[in-house]
Amino acid sequence: MSQKVYLQRGMLYTFSAWLQVDQGNTTVTAIFETAKDGLVPVGAVEARSGCWSMLKGGLTAKSSGPAEFLFESKNTSVEIWVDSVSLQPFTEDQWRAHQAESINKVRKKTVAIRAVDANGHALPGASVSIQQTRSGFPLGCALKNTILQSSEYQSWFAARFTVTTFTNEMKWYSNEPVEGKETYADADAMLAFSKQHGIAVRGHNVVWDNRQYVQNWVQSLPTQKLREAVNRKFNSVMTRYRGQVIAWDVVNENVHFSYFESKLGENASSIFYQQAHQLDPHALMFLNEFNTLEVPVDGKSTPAKYLQKLQQIQSFGNLSRMAIGLEGHFGTPDISYMRAALDTLAGANVPIWLTEVDVTHSNQSKHLEDILREAHSHPAVQGIVIFGVWNPKGCFSRMCLTDVNFKNLPTGDVVDKLLSEWRTHNVAATTDADGLHRAELFHGEYKITINHPSSNSSSVRSLTVDSASQNNNVLTVMV
Repeated sequence: MSQKVYLQRGMLYTFSAWLQVDQGNTTVTAIFETAKDGLVPVGAVEARSGCWSMLKGGLTAKSSGPAEFLFESKNTSVEIWVDSVSLQPFTEDQWRAHQAESINKVRKKTVAIRAVDANGHALPGASVSIQQTRSGFPLGCALKNTILQSSEYQSWFAARFTVTTFTNEMKWYSNEPVEGKETYADADAMLAFSKQHGIAVRGHNVVWDNRQYVQNWVQSLPTQKLREAVNRKFNSVMTRYRGQVIAWDVVNENVHFSYFESKLGENASSIFYQQAHQLDPHALMFLNEFNTLEVPVDGKSTPAKYLQKLQQIQSFGNLSRMAIGLEGHFGTPDISYMRAALDTLAGANVPIWLTEVDVTHSNQSKHLEDILREAHSHPAVQGIVIFGVWNPKGCFSRMCLTDVNFKNLPTGDVVDKLLSEWRTHNVAATTDADGLHRAELFHGEYKITINHPSSNSSSVRSLTVDSASQNNNVLTVMV
C-alpha cells in the first residue's frame, strides 16, 4: 500500500504506524518517495505475526511537493498489515518551543527557601543568594593525551566540562600493543587530572568488536588463548580503574560487528557484560554504537536492531546496570528522526547517553546546536559527551571546538552558549511576608546564603537539586 501526501520544505514531520506481518517476523521500513529526493527512509521496526509493533520515525522535508509513503520489506513472501498511520507537521519554531518546554520540565525543579529565626519564626525581608556550583546534567567532551602537555588545554577544559571519555588511552590496542607489555601511563595521568578537577570519566573501551581495531597479535591467537587474553584484559583495565570511572563501553560497536562472537561463540558479548558487572559493581555498562541515532538508512543498527542486541545481553543474566550509548557521529542530522529514535530506545528503561557527538563540516555549528538541544530536551537522555578534541598542530578530527590557541571556533561558541543557558545564574532575592523565596533551578549543586538585618551573621547551606527531588522542595534555613 502507499499514500500520497504533500510535504513542505523545512517542516519537521513526526511519523508513526502500527505494523504486523502475516508470518514470522521481518524488518519493515517506512519510506517517503519524492521526485526531487528519491526514496527517503524515515524509520524501521521489527514487525511480527500475531501482534502489532509501532514504527516511529521522522523526517525534515528538504523540498516542497507531492510525496508518496510506503512500507518496504526485503522479505517479499510476507503480507504487511498497517494501521493507525500518523504524520504530524511542525515548524522549526514549534519544535524549538517544545524543546524548551521539555527542558524546563525535566531539567529543572522549583525550590522554596524559607528563612527563620532561632525560634522557628518566619523572617520576611531576608536576603537570599543562590549560586550554582556544579551542573547536574553531565555535559562533557572527549580528551586526548595532548592535555598532559598543555596547561592552557587543562584550564580551558576544566572550566567547562564535568565528564569526559578518553579517545584512545584505555583501549586495548593502546594499553597492550605487544603481547604481555601493558602500559597505562597516559590513562593514569589523565585520570589524575580528571579527579583533580572533579571531572567524571567514562571507561572507553574494554574490547572492540570490529576486527579492524583488534591487534594482529590478538588475531593470531587460537581460540583458548584468545579467551584467556580477553579475560586478562578485562581483569587488567577494569580492576585498575574500578570505582574510579562512572561507566564502561564494554564491547564497542557490537551491533554492527561481531569479531569476538565469530571466535568465541555467539554469546561472547553477553559473557563479557556479565564479567564486567562482576568486576566493577557500581559502574554503568554501555552498549556503544553508531548510526542508531544518526540516520534511518543503516539497517544493521536501527533502534529495533539495537534493542534486540540489548535484550539478548540482558537475558543472559542479572545485568542490572546496562545502559544505551549512542555515539552520535552525524552528517546532516534529521532532528525529527533523532527524536523518534530516542523515543523508541527509551522503552528499554535504561539510561541513555550520547557518547561521541560530532558533526561534519557543512553548517557545522547550527547542526551541533540542533543535536545538543534535541538530546538535552529528551527526558530519557542522562548525559552527553562531545568528540571535539584539541591538537597542538591543528584540527585533524571531524570537529574541533577551538583553534590551536584556544580561541573558540563557531562550534565552541555553541557549546559555551548552551553551557551558560543550561545553568542557573546567580540569584539575589528577598523573602516574602512568609519568609519564603521560590526559585526555579536547573538540576545541580548550589550554595545558598541568607542574611537578615536582625542578625550580624550569614547562614550558608548546600543544596542538591535533581530529578529525584520532590516538587516544591522547602529548604529551611535558620538565620
